[in-house]
Amino acid sequence: MTRPQPLGPTPAPTPGGADERIVAVRAALAGRALVFVGMMGSGKSAIGQRLAARLGLPFVDADAEIVAAAAGMTIPEIFAKYGERYFRDGERRVIMRLLNSGQIVLATGGGAFMDPRTRERIGERGVSIWLDADLKTLMKRVRRKNDRPLLHTDDPEETLRRLLETRRPLYELADIRVESHDEPQDVMVEATLDALIAELPRLNATRRAAHKKDFAKAMTHLNLERIQADQGATHRESVHVALGGRSYDILIGAGLLEEAGDHISTVAPGAACAIVTDENVARLHLPTLEKSLSKAGVRHKTIIVKPGEGSKSLATFGRVCDEVLAAKIERRDLIVAFGGGVVGDLAGFVAASVRRGSRFVQIPTTLLSQVDSSVGGKTGINSVHGKNLIGAFHQPALVLADVDVLRTLPLREFRAGYAEVVKYGLIGDKRFFEWLEADAEAVFHSRAEQICAVAVSCETKAAIVGRDETEQGDRALLNLGHTFGHAFELLAGYDSERLVHGEGVAIGMACAARFSARLGLCAPQDAERVARHLASVGLPTEIRQIPGWRDDAQAVLAAMYQDKKVEGGALTFILMRGVGEAFIAKSVEPAEALGFLKDELAR
Repeated sequence: MTRPQPLGPTPAPTPGGADERIVAVRAALAGRALVFVGMMGSGKSAIGQRLAARLGLPFVDADAEIVAAAAGMTIPEIFAKYGERYFRDGERRVIMRLLNSGQIVLATGGGAFMDPRTRERIGERGVSIWLDADLKTLMKRVRRKNDRPLLHTDDPEETLRRLLETRRPLYELADIRVESHDEPQDVMVEATLDALIAELPRLNATRRAAHKKDFAKAMTHLNLERIQADQGATHRESVHVALGGRSYDILIGAGLLEEAGDHISTVAPGAACAIVTDENVARLHLPTLEKSLSKAGVRHKTIIVKPGEGSKSLATFGRVCDEVLAAKIERRDLIVAFGGGVVGDLAGFVAASVRRGSRFVQIPTTLLSQVDSSVGGKTGINSVHGKNLIGAFHQPALVLADVDVLRTLPLREFRAGYAEVVKYGLIGDKRFFEWLEADAEAVFHSRAEQICAVAVSCETKAAIVGRDETEQGDRALLNLGHTFGHAFELLAGYDSERLVHGEGVAIGMACAARFSARLGLCAPQDAERVARHLASVGLPTEIRQIPGWRDDAQAVLAAMYQDKKVEGGALTFILMRGVGEAFIAKSVEPAEALGFLKDELAR
């Protein structure tokens, strides 16, 4: 394995037309992934790629996926700019969604298997193969490259020795061990196949026995729902929004609401707070938040508004500002936005305005607000002329996204939030979209997948906001589907009975994809794929699905001209060259848009 070797000849076929070992391994895997773990330099990528070719499976290198997700930054650059913790958080999320995207052969980074959550997910979805190489072999290989940030020390060999000693006990937890020698890669592939043939039957038998034991235990307690609910209870993710002096963290997980007082006290010791929430959230979750704040000794005042887009008005904004001032909330105190996107936008704008700028914390309670509106500092209210036309950029000090509160969301609201999750895959992360295609049901029902989906969405948005805080450039990509969607909302009178924001975005994304195909920018199959996935979870994808729709194409076009991205009287759309390849299209011809809208309304 001293250098990449060309693929060797295919083994002689058996009378059945295939290598018997390949057939046996594919059958024994039963759809699971093969995941290579081990130290840097152990040959995971080289052997994994060649084994994948032999098995007829896709090969994915997790490190390459991380680099792609980081907009081309190298791993040493990620380490240098953000640190190892940031890298490990992103690595865990990448591996989680890769394992959910179908049967693959996956090569992981040397430290990935150290994370217990990653090991657990590999155990659920795959078979782990530890390539065990000794120190001499590892040093011989890693010396050839300078892309190992953990070895940028005065004594790389001693550093590697300590890493190997520390990690070995955890590598030993892998399902299968294969010694990695300095031999031709074809020899190592054969050794790996032999190990799979020998070990998979034993591994499958062990897993079947464990499954029976767990099932029997669950049936004994007659408490399956509680067991499922408790899975992943301690799973937490953290995403950092890097904005210099305005940087902040997004904490994502279960049980965060009960800890909110402690987290708020940490970011603002001694501060009081005004909680801005709506009637629905207050009824369901306010006692939990208030108890947490009281326990942490945080003085608080609650301000309740009516639910729905109607509260994003000048009248409600003025009332909330007055109540915040009446509560003697000072500039160094906090305003807590406790609710969905409406409350977050309203409370954030209040925070940006009261005393010329107060600190605030976002505690989003809907999927849509957790993945989108609570992150990035956009605040505002609506005008009779359009949505979010009055507002300011004002970053929070902290975001607490507790996925437990999503259990109380009506299905329609969860679906609406899911549309924004899909958006992140469409604008620049094809792998994420493929994961959603493969396992959307899990995002709707599994806490672990919800945490992952929220974290990946926030991570994507945080990276874009870090590059373009005030939407002077590529932050506009986050508006995929919104030029259409905001127009639909305006014409529907912001009536949530007819159309909620996420539904407007879903129809808007399907329209943007079809418009892209009409302009010859993307394949019609990609547009169909987008609409098919949105429809598969129950989201609308066509204008005529909006109840009571009576407006014509000219009315939609006129509403689009109220969009914030209009420059010099010219329309700007976010369009697609393919799934995961969105771009900003300025000065789209009005006649093109009008013709498209006429055809859409005639569908």
